[in-house]
Amino acid sequence: MSLRLYNTLSRQIEEFSPADPSHVTFYTCGPTVYDDVHIGNFRAFLAADLLRRWVESPMCTVAGKPGPRRVLHVMNITDVGHMTDDAEGGEAGEDRMAVAGRRIAEAKKAGKLPAGVEIDPRDPYAIAVFYADRFIEDGSKLGLKVAIEQKSDPSLMPRATANVQGMISVIGKLIERGHAYVVGEAGSRVVYFRVKSFAAYGRLSGNTLDALREGEGGRISSVNQSSKEHPADFLLWKEDSSHIMKWDSPWGAGYPGWHIECTVMSGSRLLGTKAFEALVASGDGPGAIIDLHSGGEDNIFPHHECEIAQTCCAISKDPSSGSFARMWFHLRFLLVEGTKMSKSKGNFFTARDLFAKGVEPAALRLELLRTHYRSNANFTQQGLTDSQRMIDRWRRISSGAAADSSAAAEARRRCEQDFAASMDEDLNIAGAIAALNTWSGSIGEASREDALLVSKIDAVLGVLELDRPASVASDVAIFAPGITPDPAVEELLRKRRNARAAKDFKASDQIRDQLAAMGYAIKDSAGGKVEVRRS
Repeated sequence: MSLRLYNTLSRQIEEFSPADPSHVTFYTCGPTVYDDVHIGNFRAFLAADLLRRWVESPMCTVAGKPGPRRVLHVMNITDVGHMTDDAEGGEAGEDRMAVAGRRIAEAKKAGKLPAGVEIDPRDPYAIAVFYADRFIEDGSKLGLKVAIEQKSDPSLMPRATANVQGMISVIGKLIERGHAYVVGEAGSRVVYFRVKSFAAYGRLSGNTLDALREGEGGRISSVNQSSKEHPADFLLWKEDSSHIMKWDSPWGAGYPGWHIECTVMSGSRLLGTKAFEALVASGDGPGAIIDLHSGGEDNIFPHHECEIAQTCCAISKDPSSGSFARMWFHLRFLLVEGTKMSKSKGNFFTARDLFAKGVEPAALRLELLRTHYRSNANFTQQGLTDSQRMIDRWRRISSGAAADSSAAAEARRRCEQDFAASMDEDLNIAGAIAALNTWSGSIGEASREDALLVSKIDAVLGVLELDRPASVASDVAIFAPGITPDPAVEELLRKRRNARAAKDFKASDQIRDQLAAMGYAIKDSAGGKVEVRRS
């Protein structure tokens, strides 16, 4: 069986067929770095990481060829100060870096910046570096391979600000070939992409040009329509002397549109700068130049729709037959306790928020991954606890050293086969984890061969390889306000955890009763800790 995925472009599950099954090119739309990244964004990035790990796995078959294989995975960092209204490609709203600068200035005044951090809230480049570094730190803790790898090869996470000249070159070619046009007088010039020049516009999202009338779907406003040929024409460049971050161009000092950035960063890094520049210069390239492109479902329109249009028109003589990427991979939204994340509701979390609360990175990663990518996920505290319990079970097997048997070998073979079959069928992570849990739940004393299988599977799941915070590894309890930590109680809690790890639940219950007799009520919580309250 070969890997099959749902392709947003074709709206069906199809066999993944890269240009070269031994070397897959993969681009993920990364973060806009003007604030810390929330867990909904991280779900999208980790889903891409899971797909990348599976494609790399020796258990995965791609286009009839078994692995392992190399995946060149690139994720951009948007560090240009785009406007807060993404609906029109960065043409309306307020400069995001100005928003971030105010927030940092307020935190600095209140003494709430992290210890040792010195940052000028008036410097947009410093702000971008500050938040990019925090994203990379959080992503590395969560096992995001591209974030870890960029430490030795920064080009794997290209910055938009370092690729502006490439964007200017592509925009120039689009104008030259009639796919873009300039409006306005010197000092206020704007370059728009001409959507009518790309007959396939709307194929990814279903938002055809006929359907895109002014105001529909929140996509088009009346503010910027007077100079456009069509309401759906989107921004490629805007001359704006007041914008915080700006660059010189043939159309005046200004900034690029959001969509054009990914065209240049993906093509330049995955094909090579010279090869991509040659494609743009000749305009005689193929319709698809990369294998995989991923993002959240909110990227489908307008961002990815516009990426396809401008890229195909920049590289191909027959652009409407192209797709830019061979496979488009999108995942659904993340809810928190059944509702949309909102700061006003108090259910808005960043990864570092949860790390600070004692949540183990491995538990957070698994909880964000274990719902199928095409279903909305519901993030809950109980889910974190359940994820932690699974991880604890797998950890016990990963240290196995008992003698093996032929029956155990057959059980392992079946587990690996079921895990692979689930993952090959549209990345069915729930089925894959079920196969692992069914097998691991049947094991008594784990053997070294059992440990090797867990390690092989974890190369895909990416949870056991993560560092454990000292507070988790040492089993420090969470004492409720008003309770002074008691070493005797902590020692009993350690004994209880050891008993649970050994599946000696009778001893575990006896310790719970002993603590209750001492006046303490305990509750197992996420991150492997125990909450202690007065009974």
